[in-house]
Amino acid sequence: MKWMLFSFILVIVCMASCNKRPKKAAISKGVSELLALSREQTLTDLHYELSFDIPGRPAAAITLKEELSFHYTAATGAPLLLDFKEDPKKLKKITVNGKETPVRCDNEHIIIDARLLKKGANRIHLDLIAGDGALNRREEFLYTLFVPDRARTVFPCFDQPDLKATFTLSLAIPPDWVAIANGRLRDSAIRNGQKFLRFAPSDKISTYLFSFAAGKFRIARERWRDDEIEFLYRETDPEKINSSLHAIFEQYKKMVEFNEQWTGIAYPFQKHGMVAIPDFQFGGMEHPGAILLQASTLFLTGDATEGQLNSRSHLLAHEIAHMWFGDLVTMNWFSDVWMKEVFANFMADKATATPHHEQGFSLKFLTDHLPPAYAIDRTAGANPIRQPLDNLEKAGTLYGGIIYHKSPVMMRQLEELMGAAAFQKGVQTYLKTYAFKNASWPDLISILDELAPADLHAWNAVWVNEPGRPVFDYKAEYAPAGGPVTGFTVFQKAESGSNRVWPQRFDISFYYKGLVRTVTVSDSLSAQEVPRALDRKQPLFIQFNASGMGYGVWPIDTAMLPHLFSIDNYVSRASAYISLYENMLNGRYTTPLQLLRLFESGLARETVELNMRLLTGYISTIYWNFIAPQQRSRWTGQLENSIWKALLQQKSSNNKKILFGCYQSVFGTEPATARLYSIWYSQEPPANVVLKEEDYTNLAFALALRSKTSDKLLQQQLLRIKDPDRAKRFRIIMPALSVDPVVRDRFFAGLQQRENRSNESAVSAALSYLHHPLRQPSAEKYLQQTLRLLPEIQSTGDIFFPGNWLQSSFGSYQSASADHIVTSFLQNDRTLNSSLKAKVLQGTDNLKRAQVIIR
Repeated sequence: MKWMLFSFILVIVCMASCNKRPKKAAISKGVSELLALSREQTLTDLHYELSFDIPGRPAAAITLKEELSFHYTAATGAPLLLDFKEDPKKLKKITVNGKETPVRCDNEHIIIDARLLKKGANRIHLDLIAGDGALNRREEFLYTLFVPDRARTVFPCFDQPDLKATFTLSLAIPPDWVAIANGRLRDSAIRNGQKFLRFAPSDKISTYLFSFAAGKFRIARERWRDDEIEFLYRETDPEKINSSLHAIFEQYKKMVEFNEQWTGIAYPFQKHGMVAIPDFQFGGMEHPGAILLQASTLFLTGDATEGQLNSRSHLLAHEIAHMWFGDLVTMNWFSDVWMKEVFANFMADKATATPHHEQGFSLKFLTDHLPPAYAIDRTAGANPIRQPLDNLEKAGTLYGGIIYHKSPVMMRQLEELMGAAAFQKGVQTYLKTYAFKNASWPDLISILDELAPADLHAWNAVWVNEPGRPVFDYKAEYAPAGGPVTGFTVFQKAESGSNRVWPQRFDISFYYKGLVRTVTVSDSLSAQEVPRALDRKQPLFIQFNASGMGYGVWPIDTAMLPHLFSIDNYVSRASAYISLYENMLNGRYTTPLQLLRLFESGLARETVELNMRLLTGYISTIYWNFIAPQQRSRWTGQLENSIWKALLQQKSSNNKKILFGCYQSVFGTEPATARLYSIWYSQEPPANVVLKEEDYTNLAFALALRSKTSDKLLQQQLLRIKDPDRAKRFRIIMPALSVDPVVRDRFFAGLQQRENRSNESAVSAALSYLHHPLRQPSAEKYLQQTLRLLPEIQSTGDIFFPGNWLQSSFGSYQSASADHIVTSFLQNDRTLNSSLKAKVLQGTDNLKRAQVIIR
């Protein structure tokens, strides 16, 4: 009955489009859920044959010959809609089943007359100029990036995840270029000054996973399992290449083997391939056989920090996990895009865990996921994990900290609830049932629910379908004169104020001299007694969520503060740092200055690298976002001295380098400026602090913000940069740091042109300098236009760019005037869709909180 209704509606829509003068509103832009459902019911056996002719010059047009074949079962007589979000003039010729037909387009769709189609096998041939909106063309290379619905910006297709297809690719490229694709390379030949490559048909994949990269890349190969792993890269630093290539291949193999063992399914695709992309706008993208990865995360020097090594292993683990979670089994619709991301992160956490080192795993999980999840979930723009989606053109707005970071916390709680063995069995059943097909979150929940001890549908309603986090409090009662605990009650409510409760497992730790007693709580009530807490001696202090397992805003026993850096368990210390910061933002327990001074006092005592990174990150954020400028200037010298003293006292070179970065972030006095300039100029860092080219580049940027001769300094740094891709990035950022406001104005005005935003990673970095607190009095005038450009940024940019655009621009403002600009915009702009409004609320949350906290 549901399908009959959809068919009827589609017939009406398509009949309207067949009239001589079709109404523009008859066919909607994008890929609506209605259109996607109708095509999924009528199209099977899809195959794309694509031949691109790619000139070496980025401005030159790319020609394309396409053949699309499919099996068709429609019986309505309605036209078939092909998705093509480009100028229709780029379409030169269309032939349907051997008959040439006039080009008819409407609202980003090519209309194929039903009379030219037949039940069964059909073929459509197209000659066109390829769109290049998602081809990411640079001077010496290009790469495709089609997630979530951008394949249609390059070639006509059925651009929805549940219409999987095979792709046969041919490329004509400059003779000194190389290329990689989803399928194996069949043959290569050079004719008439061009290189011609033909690739084997890909495995069955969605359009957003079809990919190729071509350009001046180096190629590394390693034999494995009677096959080879192919890796394309552009890095030129011999130290990074020599210290990284072997590790990259070893990590790749380790992650494949881990996922095979855990899922019980062998690697499901025909080939192994990776590409390292300079200034990649994502961390990575999981195209099977042609995984794209951020080059700066992969290529490290021999003295890389633990954090850098963790980032590389986690990136590879995340993208390789996608081969099973997202590529083998793909969501029906992008409302479930979070499913592939939650499993990729969840499996990456498992794959990178060190055996018999639970504390290390817990710390990494805690510091990786809780702060970025809270950064979104605490805001007025918080979104649920699973979000509705009526049209794929809005799918990019679904991405963010919730699907990447709250969802792994949710999944860990689900595994705890079910038990590890039952959870693994259910996921294996899901993968085998839907291999090379599509599935939804309800499909998985139905499988898991059969193995779970609780009602997962009710559990799912709270964790997955609603936004926000719980806020906890407690009441402890003690017998007189420091006697035992006689009553202990835990309260829970939603941060929004409702009485919603989150079913989860968390712990409460009671600290005594030389002893810690922990109680685990598994119930989910708005108010509950904790019987296991009774009859214990009154502790020195209590800590909630010391293990980091739980999710929410946890109460602070202020008696803990003098003992904070004496807590032996480093996971518990990290959990305390996070809880203190989150409560400060909510106006509980400490002021920003009190918390800044507390964290500052622990810099010489904290020894664990991930904790040091957490502490220094909080110090920098509090200093710039929540301390008023007048108060900040009074404390800068003391903070500089504390950081530098801790740097000298720390034994770990990695911790020293983290502290150097913190010092570089907050310095402001003349002695500190002179010290850092001397280090930059002489390239002689402090003892046991290792600085490389990128470190000196970042130092040059920090000095330029505080210098009246910044342009000269930046020119000197540019001459030091050897790698051509890093030099190009530097040139993009330079104008945003110019001492001349006219140059900065010209830079921002240029961003209104799409071509000047093509390197999204560099543009985001440049915006953060343009809007640095030291430049904000002159930069605030850009904020209104920054907001007005947001719909275009979302329409033309990749999935993370709207959030990065906002965060880089508004992330460190605290002025009432900046807050007024945001408030007025949200009140007066009636055209902004709800998803983008949520992005604005997320990106300006610190600004909004500063209005209350600083006063």
